[in-house]
Amino acid sequence: MAIFSKRLGVDLGTVNVLIYEGGQIVLQEPSLVALIVEDDRIVDFGQPAREMMGRVDEEDIQIVRPLQNGVIADYEITEAMLSYFFSKIAGRVRFFRPTVMISVPWGVTSVEKRAVHEAALAAGARDVYLIWEPLAAAIGAGLPVGTPAGDMVVNIGGGITEAAVLTMNNIIRAESGRIGGLRLDDAIISYVRRKYNLSIGQPTAESVKIQVGAAIDQPTELTMELQGRDNVSGLPRTVLMTTGEVVEALQEPLGQIATVVKNVLGNTPPELASDIIDRGIMLTGGGALLRGIDEYLTRQTGVPVYRADDPMICVAAGAGRALEDQAILRRITQGQ
Repeated sequence: MAIFSKRLGVDLGTVNVLIYEGGQIVLQEPSLVALIVEDDRIVDFGQPAREMMGRVDEEDIQIVRPLQNGVIADYEITEAMLSYFFSKIAGRVRFFRPTVMISVPWGVTSVEKRAVHEAALAAGARDVYLIWEPLAAAIGAGLPVGTPAGDMVVNIGGGITEAAVLTMNNIIRAESGRIGGLRLDDAIISYVRRKYNLSIGQPTAESVKIQVGAAIDQPTELTMELQGRDNVSGLPRTVLMTTGEVVEALQEPLGQIATVVKNVLGNTPPELASDIIDRGIMLTGGGALLRGIDEYLTRQTGVPVYRADDPMICVAAGAGRALEDQAILRRITQGQ
């Protein structure tokens, strides 16, 4: 019967959960859960919960991220969220429980890995395998990770950034930093508060980042109207924000991302470093969509940096493809 069970690649991210099956993304939802504060009862998951952010009374309904920096911060809520997402794909009555490959950030503890494993089993998975996020990202980006030559991937997620050098289906050098898309949003919030004395929420900051944001100055200056609450009068106010201002706002967190990348390059064996100079660095994750971040990292490292074709889905796609690759599956099984 197991032959009929679904085989899912899962990117269990701080900001989004993506699930890959049969060559495509079958689910992409925010990693958010809405709770009634009084009795911790779950109201909704994913996109409906995201739409409540900043629009509900926090004393009545709280919007929580059960995953922080790529690891489980609240086990029971994560299990409930996974169960809900699995049921959206497989149906409420699961005669054939899915086999899942879930990504975990590089460097998490054995306790944190076990929590992910157990949460997925409790949520309805039949078998659970764990794969390091940088390896999944590299596979999803189409890098030839099974060859002896060295490849490097930088995965910028919502909660963390990971840089890794890979060869022969193995991570040789890697480092992660607790800096990602959410920290970029926080930097925009701080900048707007400091410069305009205006308070904005995380969803608004994310919209600014997506619509007019960039890592370096762009040939065309984009502008966006920004609504928030004036910190002096308490009344709503609108300001105009430009790409150049976002570039200025993001310099500190981007510098921290560049440091993670440079630290890995600085510890890479010479032969593999030579391969990376020739082949360049592959950029994956939602943070890779920021305008000019590939050029920014190229300037910072002196090594060519390229954005994957569809950076958002690389980790989920790589986890799904790893389930079909016997060599990778064997290595993962030995390590668990």
